[in-house]
Amino acid sequence: MASREFLKILQSARLGDVSAQQNLASAYLTGAFKTPIQPANALIWLEKSYFSIKNQVLEDSSSSDDEIPALLLCSPQILGVLEQISAVPLAATFNSPAFPFGWKSFWGLAKANISASYAAQWQLGELLLDPDKKDLQTELAHWLLKHEGGTDFLSLQKTAKEFLLTLAEAETPFTNSAKELLIQLQPKDETLSSLWNTWLNDHNEDALIRAAELGLTIAKLTLGLRLAQFDRVTSQSIKSNASLKKAAYWLELAAKDGDRDAWFALGEIYRRPQFSGYNATESDRCFDRAADLGHAQAQLRKGANLWRKREKIEEKVRGLQASYWVWQAHQQGVPEAKELLGKILESIDDPKKNDWHELATYAEKALDHHAEYKLDAEWILLCHRIIIANQFNLSKAELLLCEVGQLQHEHCVVVDIRWELPKILPRLIQIDTIQQRRSLLAAGKAFAGADLDQEGNLRQRRYRFDRVTTWLQNTFSKQGLTTEAN
Repeated sequence: MASREFLKILQSARLGDVSAQQNLASAYLTGAFKTPIQPANALIWLEKSYFSIKNQVLEDSSSSDDEIPALLLCSPQILGVLEQISAVPLAATFNSPAFPFGWKSFWGLAKANISASYAAQWQLGELLLDPDKKDLQTELAHWLLKHEGGTDFLSLQKTAKEFLLTLAEAETPFTNSAKELLIQLQPKDETLSSLWNTWLNDHNEDALIRAAELGLTIAKLTLGLRLAQFDRVTSQSIKSNASLKKAAYWLELAAKDGDRDAWFALGEIYRRPQFSGYNATESDRCFDRAADLGHAQAQLRKGANLWRKREKIEEKVRGLQASYWVWQAHQQGVPEAKELLGKILESIDDPKKNDWHELATYAEKALDHHAEYKLDAEWILLCHRIIIANQFNLSKAELLLCEVGQLQHEHCVVVDIRWELPKILPRLIQIDTIQQRRSLLAAGKAFAGADLDQEGNLRQRRYRFDRVTTWLQNTFSKQGLTTEAN
């Protein structure tokens, strides 16, 4: 059943409220207000919102619909709608009534010089070129032939590849994904396959060099590693007679294709005193790129480096960046990461041993039957706080003051109450169990709809805490005794 908030927004959207239409689209994209995620519906409401604003802005304009007019791009409202449109998964709307609008909008966005252009370029590149979407591409080609008979599908694919090349050379959230897709699209003709197979089977050096020259990324990487006499990317030894300059040339070409092993090897080469281009700063940059692309050893190195420099790095909570990268390496099974992670993050082995455990058990029972007990919203929030405090062994001050909605990061919780008690240092606590994640998720949902000032100041929270804990103990400890007696 739709929530009351959703129905209010829906009613306003139907009456033509542009803001409500955008909020409704956002709900269909994110699942807010317990709304089923439906990209096609989101696009329908964004279309209504876009044309409402467009008509208002261009009331006296005769601009064409074939491209986004410059006049529209001066409107903050239009830019806001375009940002939302670029977030819609276009492929998921295919064959829906909203797709024609989405298709035209994405091409207009991709060619416009605004922040949403990158997202549109990536989606079009993926839709038209991803080998995993062959069936959808065939259907799309038939759709274009039927609805836009003059459109050349191969020409669109060529333009989409240009978008990917642009993304690969820029620094955007889609750069790495674009590089990975370009690698998949590299030529796999008979010549390249034959050369690579010759290298694999006969170790023919000429075949390897030829394959690298023709642009095969794995051949560039292999040649670079061989020239460096650096057979294993995780190795720590490069022989003095290695051709490091030539190795760096081929590895840089492979790295530009987005190969993480190449970035890591470059980091090692730039760190070697025998390399004429020795550069510690460039070495760190290469290791960072490898880490960004998911190289486990590079992630550990980056995390360890950030941990060593934590006193000099400006960050809200010291050690948070370092813990993220070390945790990433740990997730990939790097043995050394576990020990370092233990130095950076606290770990709560068994919440049942914490002082809050009994009270948290009562709080869970109260939440399970909150309608029966008619709990106030503030009491519900406090019950969630008690459960979180037990899962992560918080102090009473942390329980009352922590900003629950901002606790969870991907790998840990950050408990920071310096906004009220400046002398209490922040804590980083590892999320170890599914139960911990569930408690954070449940609390996050409860606090998402709460007003910032709903819980009051520290004095009010302490007073409420005493009342709630007394009620929990009196209610549920008595129930437990009654059950035992029966």
